[in-house]
Amino acid sequence: MRDALEQYRYPDRREFLRVSGIITGLLWSSSTALLALAPEPAWALSLQALEEPIGRGLLTLTRRIFPHETLDDAVYALVVQALDTAAAGDPAIKTLLTTGMQALQRAAAGDWQALPEARQLELVAAIAGSPFFEKVRSTAVVALYNNELAFAHFGYEGNAFTHGGGYLQRGFNDLTWLPAPPPDASPPPS
Repeated sequence: MRDALEQYRYPDRREFLRVSGIITGLLWSSSTALLALAPEPAWALSLQALEEPIGRGLLTLTRRIFPHETLDDAVYALVVQALDTAAAGDPAIKTLLTTGMQALQRAAAGDWQALPEARQLELVAAIAGSPFFEKVRSTAVVALYNNELAFAHFGYEGNAFTHGGGYLQRGFNDLTWLPAPPPDASPPPS
């Protein structure tokens, strides 16, 4: 089991916090300030092992696997960063990611990025379950959703124990992205 898990290398905590802190500060300060600083904010992250076109393709692929219209590319870039770090440490992962993106490029007649979203989704469905798809999907589950940027975007305020006060005192019912439930969904206590 340990050998199976060792193939999934993620950035060390210090690197993750450094990159997350930079992106978090920029996003929370102002999205217009972020756009002024970098026309394509996700690529403020430098790639160590993967070529930039592969990284851009992986970002788009991650967006198609886990679509969130209002989630900034900078958050998806954390997935690419995790994949790049894994590729830097393991040539087999680099080959898997590179050949996987090259196959998508061929299936797209040479320009995966330029395809309409519906056609991209068809191609993603065709590779679902492949080792390439599973590597991107399994990395994205952690890198995309387990970070402060995603927490802020989705309104997750953190665990109650760390922040104290419990969920009822810390915004239990302040979600703005879910529709209000009908009154009969939670009858008043008797």
